[in-house]
Amino acid sequence: MNAVSEAPRVWVTTILFATTALAALILVPLYGLLVGYHWYQWLAFAVYGALCGLSITAGYHRLWSHRTYEAHWSLRLLFALFGAAALQNSVLVWGSSHRRHHRHVDDNDQDPYSARRGFWFSHIGWMLRDYPSGRENFENAKDLQRDKIVMWQHNHYIAITLAMNVGLTFLLGWVTGDIIGMMLLAGILRIVVNHHTTFFINSLAHMWGRRPYTDENTARDNDLLAFFTFGEGYHNYHHIFQTDYRNGIRWYHWDPTKWLIRSASWLGLARNLKTVSDIRIQRAMLTMQFKRAEQKLQGSTHKESWRELLEKEAQEFSAALGEWKELQSRRYENARERLLARWESAAIRTRVKELEYSLKMQRKRLQIMMEQFHLCPATA
Repeated sequence: MNAVSEAPRVWVTTILFATTALAALILVPLYGLLVGYHWYQWLAFAVYGALCGLSITAGYHRLWSHRTYEAHWSLRLLFALFGAAALQNSVLVWGSSHRRHHRHVDDNDQDPYSARRGFWFSHIGWMLRDYPSGRENFENAKDLQRDKIVMWQHNHYIAITLAMNVGLTFLLGWVTGDIIGMMLLAGILRIVVNHHTTFFINSLAHMWGRRPYTDENTARDNDLLAFFTFGEGYHNYHHIFQTDYRNGIRWYHWDPTKWLIRSASWLGLARNLKTVSDIRIQRAMLTMQFKRAEQKLQGSTHKESWRELLEKEAQEFSAALGEWKELQSRRYENARERLLARWESAAIRTRVKELEYSLKMQRKRLQIMMEQFHLCPATA
């Protein structure tokens, strides 16, 4: 603990976060009381904030950090500009750090913002001191270093940031006749909101929510956080399936980043959108249900009878997974050799769909079993 507390202070970051936060808490409301804000300043705050937020989620995160899709140079340039305006460092630094987070999640010595070191550390504290886990190392970002737009932004980050934050908000204020009001709302307040909504994914999304896909790390799914972070709150899913361009996989999941990427693909600005097969998702969810069913079974008075049912379900689960793996192997092998007849290919696809449905039904049966465990009183 002493080594952590004695890490050298990063004064530039500390002063930046402190001054913007104080200005948002004091100057923004004070100017509102004394002078007032116009509707177009609030509109600029919302639109500019959305552009910055989506540039982080769709650009920094899902495009560059995880390579979940490919984007046209014009869209990448837009993300680079408004990502710089979000004041969260360059794509190269952000992406490299985030990849280390995924590779070493919850490892206090190697995860740059490990949630196991507490809310404050994972939210903002990791950036305020020169911790060894947070030091720049681009060994995992060779692909980013080959991206001309990424390197242009990295090499001219300060100039781009000043132009996008000071220059653009000053221009908007000059055009609308209130420079101070525009810079306070579309500048200061927008930066603070962008900062902390992103930071909540590093902190709260590892502490508060559900874990339907894996409990091997601290990441959680949280619908409320998803609403404020353009869909990034489905974090338990993201940590087990980080190559999926979606975070919210259901149609009703609030994931504007997913909708933006999909819309961009319709316009020819994005391609090769990667998704995870439904059967892999079902497998992860069923694995968690079996684990929780075993835990609840320990407190049941009818342990043996329930165990027989659970073991039967486990055998069916194992058989379905075995068949799925065999079908996948056959499909890939035949596709490579181009020897697969159309009828056989269709039969394999049909059987895979049947297996997906079977796993969904098994999840429902397990859910009913787990509810029944509650009806049986625990042994004394």
